[in-house]
Amino acid sequence: MAAALALLGRAAALLGGGRRLLRCGAGGGSGAAGRAGGNPPRRAVSVTGGGVVCRACGGSAERGLGRGISSEERPKRPLTAYFRFLKENRPAFRQKNPEMSNMELVKKIAGAWKELPASQKQVYEDARKTDWQKYSEQLAAYKAQLTPAQAAALKEERRKRLAKRRSFRAKREMTVLGKPKRPRSGFNIFVSENFQESEGVSPVAKLKQLFDSWRKLSNSQKQPYLQLAEDDKVRYENEMKSWEAKMVELGREDLIRSRKQRSKKNPAETETAKASSHESKAKSKLKKSEE
Repeated sequence: MAAALALLGRAAALLGGGRRLLRCGAGGGSGAAGRAGGNPPRRAVSVTGGGVVCRACGGSAERGLGRGISSEERPKRPLTAYFRFLKENRPAFRQKNPEMSNMELVKKIAGAWKELPASQKQVYEDARKTDWQKYSEQLAAYKAQLTPAQAAALKEERRKRLAKRRSFRAKREMTVLGKPKRPRSGFNIFVSENFQESEGVSPVAKLKQLFDSWRKLSNSQKQPYLQLAEDDKVRYENEMKSWEAKMVELGREDLIRSRKQRSKKNPAETETAKASSHESKAKSKLKKSEE
């Protein structure tokens, strides 16, 4: 199932792809972007052995690359033989099976690929090899135009993107495994209970108003919310114990918290620190939204 989901996701991305665009340095002074002093327009370019040429103006796109380059402009790896088969035959399979879900359709196409004679599979493999040669040349030209600073920046961008992807997959796995939701802080409970009635024309304005209101509350006024947070913490600990016991049965001891993580802290100190942390995060988000 996981493999089929991965195939479906990649197939959707491949089937919905378009032309690759680089930022051309020519023509930046015309149009709204040029008048506003913004980024130059994005135009289709061709990467050749002699450099990067803009199809719109015929000039070099290297000036635009000097202003900043994104990993999105990196040449795309060619499709594998199977994905070529999928992309080529998906419309026909969809037409014959309009009632099928995307998952079912991918499974059906995968089955057809397995039954395909080796001689017919070779046609797709030969096409892949031809495109791979072109890709290698384009990638070499792409890397040659990068400055050391750009190469380092792209490497860091890729590292962050992969880390984000790993984090997303880990969170998705926890959701599938039914991991209990973390306990809410007193501030979070206060926000959830008063968000709809708070003043403000936008969510950010409402949050700002609630943030100011929370800071003005006395300790006695905050106490009901802090007590609810403590109750939610007890709920979380009980649910986590049951969940971790289930994970042990499934052979997933890697998901069990360490003894240090499970050690109990002073409830008052824990909740005070947690509330302070959430207040700081809310304040940081408000500052970013105002910028």
